[in-house]
Amino acid sequence: PSFSFLTITTTDRKTFKTPRRPYEKERLDAELKLVGEYGLRCKREIWRVQYALAKLRKAARTLLTLDPKDPTRIFEGAALLRRMSRYGLLADDELDLDSILLLTTQKLLERRLQTKVYKQGLAKSIHHARVLIRQRHIRVGNQLVNVPSFNVRTSSEKHIDFSTNSPYGQGPPGRVAKKRAASRAAAGDDEE
Repeated sequence: PSFSFLTITTTDRKTFKTPRRPYEKERLDAELKLVGEYGLRCKREIWRVQYALAKLRKAARTLLTLDPKDPTRIFEGAALLRRMSRYGLLADDELDLDSILLLTTQKLLERRLQTKVYKQGLAKSIHHARVLIRQRHIRVGNQLVNVPSFNVRTSSEKHIDFSTNSPYGQGPPGRVAKKRAASRAAAGDDEE
């Protein structure tokens, strides 16, 4: 939407691309497996990641067609590789444009906040991780994040924790804990 009085101009762009053949058995099975493994809400979440990956690979392919000494390839290639390493998609020993073409959907899905919360043991399951994030219990650094698809940088990986005002962190007790404490207190009064 664009507002003239606020000068906010954001153009809506495509975020995913639907499969060309909707009922291909192998693809459907593979997608269902990914949805279960990474606790995704719907297939669109996979298609979104695949679309992002396609754009990365396209950029790498375009740069590879240029001459190695071309200033565009040197400048944009370095920027692309720096971004890849910052998000932990490429290791330090594989920082070249060819390795971008070898990236997989799973590699991108591994970098999601939902996956990281589960792998770090903050949640009991991948689905529990998603619920914790949506219910605002998780922060990255000092920033509360409630988007399960948030891409975690390697630098902020060790700063994933429960938010300060979450009952799981050092916040006040939650609704159920308060209720139980009140019933215990009531039971304690009855005994006296």
